[in-house]
Amino acid sequence: MSPIEPFQARTNIAYFTMEIAIRPEIHSYSGGLGILAGDTARSGADLELRMVFVSLLSRAGYFRQVIDERGWQTEAPDWWEVERWCTPLHAMVAVEIDGKAVWIRPWLYRHVAPHGHEIPILLLDTDVEQNDAESRTLTHYLYGGDETYRLKQEIVLGIGGMRVLHALGFDIRTYHLNEGHAALLTVELLNRSKVQPEDLAPGEELYDIPEVRSQCVFTTHTPVEAGHDRFSYELFDRLLPGFVDLATLKRLAGAEELNMTRLALNLSDYVNGVARRHAETTALMFPGYRIHAVTNGVHLGTWAHPGFTQLYDANFPQWQHEPEALIHALQLPDDQIWDCHCAAKAELLQLVQSATGTALSPDVLVLGFARRMTGYKRPLMLFEQLDRLSAIAAKYPLQLVIAGKAHPRDTEGKEAIRRLHELARTLAGNLRCVYLPNYDMQLAARLVAGADLWVNTPLPPMEASGTSGMKAALNGVLNLSVLDGWWIEACVEGVTGWSIGADPGSAIDEKAAAAHLYDKLEHTILPLFYDNNAAWRIMMKQSIANIASFFNTHRMMRRYATEAYLR
Repeated sequence: MSPIEPFQARTNIAYFTMEIAIRPEIHSYSGGLGILAGDTARSGADLELRMVFVSLLSRAGYFRQVIDERGWQTEAPDWWEVERWCTPLHAMVAVEIDGKAVWIRPWLYRHVAPHGHEIPILLLDTDVEQNDAESRTLTHYLYGGDETYRLKQEIVLGIGGMRVLHALGFDIRTYHLNEGHAALLTVELLNRSKVQPEDLAPGEELYDIPEVRSQCVFTTHTPVEAGHDRFSYELFDRLLPGFVDLATLKRLAGAEELNMTRLALNLSDYVNGVARRHAETTALMFPGYRIHAVTNGVHLGTWAHPGFTQLYDANFPQWQHEPEALIHALQLPDDQIWDCHCAAKAELLQLVQSATGTALSPDVLVLGFARRMTGYKRPLMLFEQLDRLSAIAAKYPLQLVIAGKAHPRDTEGKEAIRRLHELARTLAGNLRCVYLPNYDMQLAARLVAGADLWVNTPLPPMEASGTSGMKAALNGVLNLSVLDGWWIEACVEGVTGWSIGADPGSAIDEKAAAAHLYDKLEHTILPLFYDNNAAWRIMMKQSIANIASFFNTHRMMRRYATEAYLR
């Protein structure tokens, strides 16, 4: 029996994503988009949804981060053992790209839920002997190369992925596009709906656009126009000459350039943002479309520290399948919550010492800041006023643990990393600040569980959702964040955490936001941690009960199933 045969008859939803975080050893992800896709797959399996996931193999990963003594990031390939985790399937499809056939082979990863239900994850690979040397590298580097390389990757994902599903015998009813990278699958669907020219009635469309639209669900994650993938029609027509009627494509994807988001918007019957505020922002960017709001979540079983998993299992055995049971965390003994947190914190401090040689104190508050290093995340806000920060640390001891990668072409992000290292050296006599390289799933799990306070400082409205704070809350870690993305929905001031700035979604400048952050640290957060730890523990329980019980991918996937898939 073929490895894929058990999945064929019971699968009718295909989830397409450029990246997916399956497990730490498989380097097919770069950050939040991939982490969300992985958590979606895990909840999909837990809930026994009829799903198959399609992504790129990314043999060389995103990149392995190397930081020199000056704090400057360089990149190296991050190869992984494909054969150890995945099974090659004996099916290949070809897509004609730039005048030559590019062959695509799928690899199968079988994700098994704790109760035994399995779902297939297909990873597309062009590194096969039938391809020339250039084509063999198309699925090596996640988000690598130039515009041509990227468009070829998106052709492989969208068009190649569709053909792979067909070749493997899947009968897919619903295609879910996780961001616009896979939007070309809609063009493949258009071609399958094409009416033969001799059968066209006067005024009739060449393609059955309503039929294509009825099959597609689109989740957008990018709240700024500049962040959406765009390609010139000249490049598209060179790579896929005559593939689709260009007049129709320009009507659907933009007159001047191929905008993947607009293409997906026009050919999807259900479109959603990933938080309420993000849906509002998207509706303003793209007027005329109905944008639903399905706020992201996290897979609780993956991100709960083992100590908390044991505690929850003992008190709410059904919590992983029915996360709403975590509302009863309010009834847990304070000491048990604190003991679990101290164990997670000890593991983080051990990791820090092993990675950096710096010994942090278990009795001093650890502030965690870890995310993609790029301008709108404002990673330097914490250090806006060094004198003020030093004065706060002299009054209330403070330790900072920071991590994150900058895209190889993001010079501003790289400079932020270099500057963070420089600032850490400057502040060495006043507070300990460490930077952990190679932020990945494994490191993230330690950080979100082991920090005392999780900080997020994006420039509104550019944080579409954010999920690291959700993971932290699951482990009793309190959040201090700008009111953007998911935190507008989750923040109950002084109960589940604290806000930076009072006006939800307002783009307060960095200096004003930093001043507000320092005020919260000095006058509210640090005094509570050191002088009223009993109240701190109560807030930890409030965070678990009010945040983890709702901001999880089980709730998210139930929304998708009832509102987007069952139509």
